Amino acid sequence: MAAKGPGRDQRGPMERLVRIAAMLQAHPQSGVSSDKLISVAGFEGGKDAGSQLKRELTHLENQGWQIENIAGPGESATYRMTTVDNRLRVRLTPGQQAELRRAVLMARRSDLVARLGLPAEAAGDELPPATAVQDATPEALSLVVDAVRDHQLLTFTYKGTRRTVHPESVRNQNGTWYLRAVEDADLADLPGSVVKTFVVSRMTAADAGPAGSAQRIPPVRHVGLHPMSWEIDPAVEVTLRAPAHYEPDVRRWLGDPEGVEAAGDDVLLRYRVTHRAALRTRLNELGDRVRIVGPADVRAEVIAALDAARGGGAA
Repeated sequence: MAAKGPGRDQRGPMERLVRIAAMLQAHPQSGVSSDKLISVAGFEGGKDAGSQLKRELTHLENQGWQIENIAGPGESATYRMTTVDNRLRVRLTPGQQAELRRAVLMARRSDLVARLGLPAEAAGDELPPATAVQDATPEALSLVVDAVRDHQLLTFTYKGTRRTVHPESVRNQNGTWYLRAVEDADLADLPGSVVKTFVVSRMTAADAGPAGSAQRIPPVRHVGLHPMSWEIDPAVEVTLRAPAHYEPDVRRWLGDPEGVEAAGDDVLLRYRVTHRAALRTRLNELGDRVRIVGPADVRAEVIAALDAARGGGAA
């Protein structure tokens, strides 16, 4: 089979999606007819324009937008887009979105259901016992979610120190909610400011300023070309063990470690990991040339991913 040529220029398709989204957003109540959207997309007169439009709407839905056909039975389709805060939905995995729905449910914040575009059942009446709500939901979570969405300054006490931060994002990792933000004292260093990670459940006496009071923080996700340097997950130190003669292979796939220690014929390599999916992919490529020493949760994630790739894991 011949090698594929360079990928297609994505500018045209992206501009088409933007035109469709802008048209839908301009008519939030009445919606937009399928014929109008076909014209806006440039499919007018083309073959199977309706299917092409449906494909574009599916792309928008996959990015977190909520789009529905509000036309009655037998009528031509009319699409309406609900303006929701899709930034969280894009950043969270399906499992993390489920945790967010659970948190909204437990916090009894029915208003967040509409804001985040969550399924209507997330606002149901079947709530867990009050003790479970108190233990499982960080008290400051709803305040933090609002602050990320509305660019509000957040002030809270953390590790005994009063802090004021400009929020960047909030996410869930292994059942724990984290806020990523830049402290106000560090803001002068933008765009090189240190984006810090705070555990939401450890915040006390949290308060938020008015909407727009926080500086918009550019997402610090791809700080280098190597995927292992991308700031996707909360940082964790991972220790790997490999035979000494395989150390160059490990460095080739994972980059330079934070530290190296001899262990007989092996070496222990310490990495600061902020992109767990990239770590798992590269460990799969390295195979039995390397083993994870710790921490246990990262080791369990890698084993689970390998089991899933094998189609069910060991008996």
